[in-house]
Amino acid sequence: MTSAEEWVPHDGGMRKVRSTLPECRGCELWEDATQVVAGEGPVRARMMLVGETPGDHEDKEGHVFVGPAGRLLDRAFDEAGIDRSEVYLTNAVKHFRFEREGKRRIHKTPSAGQITACRPWVLRELEIVKPDVLVVLGAVAARALLGTGFRVTQQRGEKVELPDGRTAVATVHPSAVVRSQEFTRDLERFVADLRVAVKLLG
Repeated sequence: MTSAEEWVPHDGGMRKVRSTLPECRGCELWEDATQVVAGEGPVRARMMLVGETPGDHEDKEGHVFVGPAGRLLDRAFDEAGIDRSEVYLTNAVKHFRFEREGKRRIHKTPSAGQITACRPWVLRELEIVKPDVLVVLGAVAARALLGTGFRVTQQRGEKVELPDGRTAVATVHPSAVVRSQEFTRDLERFVADLRVAVKLLG
């Protein structure tokens, strides 16, 4: 396992990040993925959301949060009073990791090494966007940005600080709500966590 560090541009802004991403060979996930999935949204967004990894729909379409989790996120945004067009959305890992079951591609959680290898990309996005509030979605994103000791299930919805002092709030990934046996309850909790982020924006 190597690292994306040698591919990440440290000048040129987001346009250069997006143009350079497809060249990345920081881990082996590029070999089987259809394409890299870059972040999307205003480069100077006040709120930035970091998810875990592209899913099957994102991998095929090349856009973030366009599958079932994306539709759930849009619903939660509406309920929390967040305009998606004003949020920068990205993932901690930029390629889809999966295993095959017949013709189906089943999502597989990125390994610790893959999360670490891809981390320089999301850190560069954070440097460029400079959001007032960062929302961390799920354990993979939390591991990348808040460290291995952070537990989303225990610390969700709480104001936390990144090592650089930036304000963040962690919650579950919307895909966890999609799969939940207690959908209504877990959607309400997810929306409540997003509302914490809205309040922190002032």
